[in-house]
Amino acid sequence: MNIAVIFAGGVGARMNSKDRPKQFLELYNKPIIIHTLDVFERSEDIDAIVISCVEGWIPYLEELLYRFRLEKVRKIVPGGATGQLSIYNGLQAAKEVAGDEEAIVLIHDGVRPLINAQTISDNIASVKSHGSAVTTAVVKETILVVGEDQSIDYVTDRAKSRVAKAPQSFFLKDILFAHQRAMSEGKTNFIDSCTMMQYYGKPLYLVDGPYENIKITTPDDFYTMRAILEAKENAQIYGMD
Repeated sequence: MNIAVIFAGGVGARMNSKDRPKQFLELYNKPIIIHTLDVFERSEDIDAIVISCVEGWIPYLEELLYRFRLEKVRKIVPGGATGQLSIYNGLQAAKEVAGDEEAIVLIHDGVRPLINAQTISDNIASVKSHGSAVTTAVVKETILVVGEDQSIDYVTDRAKSRVAKAPQSFFLKDILFAHQRAMSEGKTNFIDSCTMMQYYGKPLYLVDGPYENIKITTPDDFYTMRAILEAKENAQIYGMD
């Protein structure tokens, strides 16, 4: 079973939105999280979706799921105090959905809507072959590693560098084990799943995805997403590549 675990537990302080979390801001009359969920809903490789959501917004999310006819969502659970804990809540829900069946989970940001079906398929194939998949993008600019005094320690080889994105995918039993170990050690602030898995010595394999697979965190990201969606819409009309 392949389950998308969508975490949308943040309130989006950096977005400076006035009356709602960033995942519920609308573009083309559709909230960002629905743009994200649509991709997983349409994927033939995804069997179920679970969502970890800001607790006070769960009733509104349920209304959206009905309005946009998203039928693969099996569970919505409250988010946690940190991103790591929100993901853990989602993984626990995925375990309930999977039951005794072996499952692959694709852990994805609710505010990262510009993925595609190929990325989802590639993630699942990599987990089946290697046990993990971290969606990445090729680096287009030079990356500098700096010291505490802001001096440059070294310049990375761009050809060997990637930007980590999402989904980040694993066998459910493996990522749950890592989360439970982290919590038993009092660690609740791992920045993402691949960081946690690497910390515990798990091998990671990359899957290159679309560069535009950005996380909508700031107003600049919001405007970038709007421009990308407009370009895709124009491509349909004008036959652009």
